[in-house]
Amino acid sequence: MLRKAQSGAIHYSMKVKDIDVLVIGRACIDHLYVVEHYPREDAKIQLLERLVEGGGQGATAACCVARLKGNVAYVGVVGDDEDGRFCLKKLQDFGVDTSHMKVIPGGHTPVAYVLITAPSGRRTIVYEPGALPAIEIDEAIASMIERAKVILLGPQATHLARPLKSLQDLPPVVYDCERYREGIEDMMVAADYFIPHYGFLESSGVSLVGTSKQEKIFSLKRTISGMLVVTDGEHGAYYIDEGSLIHVRVPVVQIRDTTGAGDNFHGAFAMAISRGFAMRDAVRFAVAVASLSCRALGGRAGVPDYDEACAVVKTMK
Repeated sequence: MLRKAQSGAIHYSMKVKDIDVLVIGRACIDHLYVVEHYPREDAKIQLLERLVEGGGQGATAACCVARLKGNVAYVGVVGDDEDGRFCLKKLQDFGVDTSHMKVIPGGHTPVAYVLITAPSGRRTIVYEPGALPAIEIDEAIASMIERAKVILLGPQATHLARPLKSLQDLPPVVYDCERYREGIEDMMVAADYFIPHYGFLESSGVSLVGTSKQEKIFSLKRTISGMLVVTDGEHGAYYIDEGSLIHVRVPVVQIRDTTGAGDNFHGAFAMAISRGFAMRDAVRFAVAVASLSCRALGGRAGVPDYDEACAVVKTMK
């Protein structure tokens, strides 16, 4: 069976693994609007810039892996509408394998509206909940899993924790934990790498011991079976190594838009694990990629290539 060592290195079985990262998660359309400041109620403000881009945690992470020269396959659901065709084309333009995407006749591809304040680059998202069918593990997807070195699950794939655990030769599973949702306890057991944002530790439904950041992270670690990485926006990321909490700080980057930074962190981390990076190096690589992705409008335009990301890692403390 294909599993990882605690150091983060991967040991491969004799089966051919020709997919670096298999991503399963959400695809949507992002409508991005740049303004000078966040508007108050019943106000009118000037629009500085706008962009329509592919979005969704899984789809953006898949584009990130492709930009880093990883062989990536993506499984998600879109409608057969214009927005669905736009999502597919954007993925294919990055070189993502979309051959197992589910296109639903008559389905509506979800849309997210993103308001970005120009001085800080911070974004506020108003999103449509997905009304399309959830992804289920069929024979074709199970075959792709056998070919993958790493699986990256977006938040919308939380329900797959138990079905995945029943498969043979399951590669390491990286889970993007956006918030508390049904099935999260199963994922805490199933994921080899459980990666929430720090806000998850303070959300309703999560019961942790302690008040400090360190106490909460250690408390969460005691509830999961795999490795824990906690992202924290401009503060970087945290992970536990040999009983110590390690803090990885962000490099200096001119921030334009933070949209997709978390998605790119997860994509870069999964890519690093597929290449056998140790935990320390994988987290540093992912922090570098996520930070650099914030230098352009939208979640995908600023993502660096592999060589640039590695160069920035060398500058990080």
